[in-house]
Amino acid sequence: MSSQEFTEGDTESASHDDAGVTPEAVDTPCPVIDSLEQIGSQWRLVVLHELQNGERRFNELKRETDANARTLSRVLDDLQETGFVDRRMEEDAPVATYYSLTAKGESLAPVFQEIDAWAHEWLAECDASEKK
Repeated sequence: MSSQEFTEGDTESASHDDAGVTPEAVDTPCPVIDSLEQIGSQWRLVVLHELQNGERRFNELKRETDANARTLSRVLDDLQETGFVDRRMEEDAPVATYYSLTAKGESLAPVFQEIDAWAHEWLAECDASEKK
């Protein structure tokens, strides 16, 4: 769902919603929703996170992410099309395909660091409360 689809679905608010937002404000694109459309699938996030550690061969990514070959191939193609990942092929025997992050993909490093910090604080707390 794009930000436009998200806002189009909210046609019940005629002039203002409960927060005082005008329809003109609702029609503006939401960067959070647009960003999640590009990186938000489970496999995209897993692959982007794994590539934060540097260039990887296809089979290394397959092994490290536990994705099947078809899914991984589709995700890598999507990430390449959206400018997050570069693909490099070596024609030597055996032929190898390498994937690495572009500058756009590398710019997500602080996002993954924040998610990691959040997970250590909140998921560790959840684990501790479940064990009580």
